[in-house]
Amino acid sequence: MKKFGYFALVVTILFINGCSSKNDMAEYNKPAIYWYQKIVKSVSQGNLDKADEYFTSLQSEHISSPFIKEAMLILAQAHMDNEEYLMANFYLDEYIKRFGTSKKREFAEYMKIKSSFLGFKNINRDQKLLQDTISNAIYFKKKYPNSEFIPLIETILTKLYMAEYILNKNIMELYLRRDKPKAASVYEQKLKKSWLKDNEIITPKSWYDFLIEW
Repeated sequence: MKKFGYFALVVTILFINGCSSKNDMAEYNKPAIYWYQKIVKSVSQGNLDKADEYFTSLQSEHISSPFIKEAMLILAQAHMDNEEYLMANFYLDEYIKRFGTSKKREFAEYMKIKSSFLGFKNINRDQKLLQDTISNAIYFKKKYPNSEFIPLIETILTKLYMAEYILNKNIMELYLRRDKPKAASVYEQKLKKSWLKDNEIITPKSWYDFLIEW
């Protein structure tokens, strides 16, 4: 009986794997709308890995499909919502390269700044990301002075400037504790040039909460 049970289990597994292989083999050469619907369904179910796979199929089989640009934005937003900011930026970069008309580029560039902003995890480790995002936000303001996203960009910039102030202050205090007054004075000058003041800054207990509460 035990041998029969084991044999039945093996047969069942082989049958399931066979069905799976057939299904996988059938997943090609489909209309663009098929892949697009699969992407939307997977995103709605929270299965972003599968959605990414379906996007690869859509792009491979229908490189000129109008569904591609919509799928890119859907996936960028989905990955952003899932705090997967590198993947979100990947889709936004691809979108900008391929569909960078003026209005579409404006929206995608705003989304990329927002994604980078939300991607901060540690103020000390993400210094380059901080500076790059500040630069990109300033450039966005110059490039799109009448953009509907300017108020949101201003809010992001204010948060980033506050973060930069806190970072510079922390570095200055670290140099002072290590008895390096010359190095400390460099960051002290940066603080003096800032339009922010100590009494306007509340050092957050949680850096991430400080960023997202805006």
